[in-house]
Amino acid sequence: MSNTQSNLGPVMLDVVSTTLTTDDIRRIQHPLTGGVILFARNYENRAQLTALTTAIHAARPGVLIAVDHEGGRVQRFKTDGFTKLPAMRVLGGLWDQNPAQASKAATAVAYILAAELRACGVDLSFTPVLDLDYGASSVIGDRAFHRDPAVVSALAKSVNHGLLLGGMKNCGKHFPGHGFVAADSHLAVPVDTRSLQEILAQDAVPYESLGMSLSAVMPAHVIYPEVDAHPAGFSKKWLNILRHDIGFQGVIFSDDLSMEGASVAGDVTAGAHAALAAGCDMVLICNSPDKADQLLNTLQFDCNTKTARSSLTRLQALFPKNTALNWDDLQQEDGYQSAKQLLQNLLMEF
Repeated sequence: MSNTQSNLGPVMLDVVSTTLTTDDIRRIQHPLTGGVILFARNYENRAQLTALTTAIHAARPGVLIAVDHEGGRVQRFKTDGFTKLPAMRVLGGLWDQNPAQASKAATAVAYILAAELRACGVDLSFTPVLDLDYGASSVIGDRAFHRDPAVVSALAKSVNHGLLLGGMKNCGKHFPGHGFVAADSHLAVPVDTRSLQEILAQDAVPYESLGMSLSAVMPAHVIYPEVDAHPAGFSKKWLNILRHDIGFQGVIFSDDLSMEGASVAGDVTAGAHAALAAGCDMVLICNSPDKADQLLNTLQFDCNTKTARSSLTRLQALFPKNTALNWDDLQQEDGYQSAKQLLQNLLMEF
């Protein structure tokens, strides 16, 4: 573990705009901070994004910079050369016509995604979405690959391979599954009344199938009352299933603690304590600087415990291991150009 990554805390937070404010820097430098998540509001163009990530790393060397950059409607950076990436449902539709071509397209999409982000200083994208497409959830919708968990597993495996080719790890979400419920956990507290057996036989299959290729997982802010009264991200039972029954050994991120689906855990500090006690390694607080300050000022966290050291070791494994190409060199890289051409050809045929 590098010295810059040996003192990271368990909180991932965001920044206000396209350049760092004094308050942003203060939060990033807080001992409890371990990551920064970016949004579309943080992007004007590639030069600005690269300057922003450079400034974040200068403020806190070794901090993990992440983004939700999946493709389709969840792609934070879309202009000034960033490739427009398809929604994952497009890959699922291609699978129904030609599984081999769909797998190639999934690898190409993910390689482009990773290579472009890394060229601008971003370390991790919270992708792939492993939720099943039941047709019920508007917030998931076309972000899901397919209804069939075997197809989701196969395409996600190709995505993870493409990310790795681009020097990036992955994060499967939203465990054990958000696709069955209609409510949006950003705005409500979704409740999924199915049995544990039903969920494990369907929604949780991709997590088990992907095995060691999963680097990180984000649980859903969904309550499954037949299993536990707490949402999955605050549930020791669910996270024990993930760790011990499924055998997942990577990083567990909480979903955003400012979402309505997290409100059942109490205020942001209570939510963070509950998520960490349940087994999360890092908690997210987004779009609410006042709540981020509250969390940093009140969270009780001992970085010297065995649990905290284990979390830090897992987190360190998420960082890219190789130096990224800069944007101009990336444009000349054969693999990148081949992936872009392959993607264009396959999607034109589809």
